Amino acid sequence: MPPRPCRVAPPPSDTRPALRRLARAALLPLALAGALAGCGPEASRDGGRGGNAVGGTLVVAVSTEPLTLLPPLVNGTQEQMVTALVFSRLAEIGAELETYGDQGFTPALASRWTWGADSLSIAFTLDSAARWHDGTPVTARDVRFTFATYRNDTVGAPRASQLRNIDSVTVRDARTAVFWFRARAPQQFFDATYPMQLLPAHLLDTIPAARLARSAFARAPVGSGPFRFARWDAGARVEVVADTAHWRGRPALDRVVWSVTPDPEAAVVRLLAGEVDVVDGLSAAQLARVAAAPAARVALVPGVQYGFLLLNWRDPRRPDAAHPVLSDGRVRRALLRAVDRGALVRNVFDSLAAVAVGPAPAALLPAGLADPAPPPDLAAANALLDSAGWTQRAPDGTRVKDGRRLELEVLVPAPSRSRQRYAVLLQGQLARAGVRLVPVVLEVSALVARLEARRFDTFLGANAADPGLLGMRESWRSDGSANDGRYASPAFDALLDSALAAFEPSQGRALMARLMTQAAADIPALWLYEPRTALGLHRRLRTPALSANGWFTGVARWSVDPAARLARDRIGVGQPPGSSR
Repeated sequence: MPPRPCRVAPPPSDTRPALRRLARAALLPLALAGALAGCGPEASRDGGRGGNAVGGTLVVAVSTEPLTLLPPLVNGTQEQMVTALVFSRLAEIGAELETYGDQGFTPALASRWTWGADSLSIAFTLDSAARWHDGTPVTARDVRFTFATYRNDTVGAPRASQLRNIDSVTVRDARTAVFWFRARAPQQFFDATYPMQLLPAHLLDTIPAARLARSAFARAPVGSGPFRFARWDAGARVEVVADTAHWRGRPALDRVVWSVTPDPEAAVVRLLAGEVDVVDGLSAAQLARVAAAPAARVALVPGVQYGFLLLNWRDPRRPDAAHPVLSDGRVRRALLRAVDRGALVRNVFDSLAAVAVGPAPAALLPAGLADPAPPPDLAAANALLDSAGWTQRAPDGTRVKDGRRLELEVLVPAPSRSRQRYAVLLQGQLARAGVRLVPVVLEVSALVARLEARRFDTFLGANAADPGLLGMRESWRSDGSANDGRYASPAFDALLDSALAAFEPSQGRALMARLMTQAAADIPALWLYEPRTALGLHRRLRTPALSANGWFTGVARWSVDPAARLARDRIGVGQPPGSSR
């Protein structure tokens, strides 16, 4: 293919793969459908950027503060919310989350790009007006430095494995960075753009990689996005302000504040009182209250999250050894058959979630792909445990084998009320099969430390899937950087690689179906739920369409209705940080 700027897809096939499209929107309970119809203003035609719409302070209630604001180490939603506004990519993915070639991508730090004739390289030309927030131009050196940092094993970036097909990044001149690929693949352009938010080399290249996580930059970053970092008050709030001189135009809002509110009920009370503007993840009961409130409205976001009970395949005390209980496939199958996943979803989420189908959300999988997991069957669970030698019983009903009780710890994040509820319900269901589940509720930092050290039996986790399902390599491939359960299946690895490399839609669908069947046979986790996210929003907000890739990704285009502004909306960018309290 001869080189052309922008919108040029690699040539191996003219057929766009259909491995993942958002197949359906989140649904409300029917009883609430009428109440929510037309609730709140429509998005403004200009996306919140026109006339006197500029100005205002957005306050988001979050359950916990970020762990870091260094993009290579960002993993949680609280961190992504901030870095999505402070940092930029070379190009941004389109609303349909297409990952084939450069279909749907729009320029960001790069003003244009050109594919090599053999489709094994892409040259990105940086926008000459692009600047870091300290005024320094963004250059190709920053692109090369960013790639090297994400790939550095010492840094430990969660997305590092997504970059494995990129051989190197070279600097052609100050404004041109060239990505060189090991092999042609449908997601080459995605690989070069989506996983990495650019870093300022002139501020970071003198800091040893081992110290980046603890650097001042990780708590007070300098980016190139539409908002500048302003302050981080530990345990209380993070604040960013509009970059009024941004080369692509200033955002409509003056500032965004993330206010730490651990209690979800308190967050809703603050929303209804006008103290905060956004509450993420409403429960069914909270949703009804917000929908009926005159000052608030509900927005539904198609979800790409899925929750699971992760099973550690390795011994928490001896990483070189198999797990003394969970390495036995019969035990894993017994756990699956003992759990009624449908009852759990109904109990915890009502109708605001569906049963998860596998190591990816159903919305990003080929349409019509069935859940390959068998239905709950307590008798089958008991028979499997008997066959695995867990035949004796302690006085409390817990099974015993060779003097060892069938007892497993489950790590639970303290900020997540839903997962705490899941732990209690799972404890009850598994007890019927003679399995004792012991919940260990931990704050985020302690939880992350246990996961990184692999010191756990099971973990109630949740993933937000990337477009194109490329994040499956990190989470579930045997060498994935986020494969905390150390799931190792050569058959799964081979099917995953083949499915993600398929250019033909029919081949991709068939491979993905086989992949899901393999995961159902291996059982690296019990796939539990896929939440349908309901946001509580203050009615004065004007919001364009919310993306399943993260409602916060479009905040730069949000605005506040000038006729409905509160005192904090009139502060202005020039006021001292924190004056929006």
